[in-house]
Amino acid sequence: MNLSELRPADGSKHNDNFRRGRGHGSGNGKTAGKGHKGQKARSGAPRPGFEGGQMPLYRRLPKRGFTCRNSKQIVGINVDMLNRFDDGAEVTVATLVGAGIVKNPRDGVKILGNGELTKKLTVKVNAYSEGAKQKIEALGGNAEVI
Repeated sequence: MNLSELRPADGSKHNDNFRRGRGHGSGNGKTAGKGHKGQKARSGAPRPGFEGGQMPLYRRLPKRGFTCRNSKQIVGINVDMLNRFDDGAEVTVATLVGAGIVKNPRDGVKILGNGELTKKLTVKVNAYSEGAKQKIEALGGNAEVI
């Protein structure tokens, strides 16, 4: 395959200024692509999901649970991931993203206590677990909440 051979998939290109119902010579005259009679041939055809008066599927299925609008998506990172940084470095959300440890910080980053930390760091993130805070401060580091 070459760049010169690329073309859109069959049926994917459609011209928006196509004029329907403009005579037989246009190739789309008379019924203008709507067939003969019936509900879908007339104006005011039913909305998507309408099932002819039968209770529609989206109303037949049970609604369950509750989604809190105020909940936050916090990204958790274990303490041992911080060993990538140099001794005495300052670790922030931006440096975590830059190092590839966090892809999308969402609503915040929390440091969790799994693993061992071997370097003295100043960490500035949104939240810490108790174990993580103890491990950071045990090595002389600083755990600040932003």
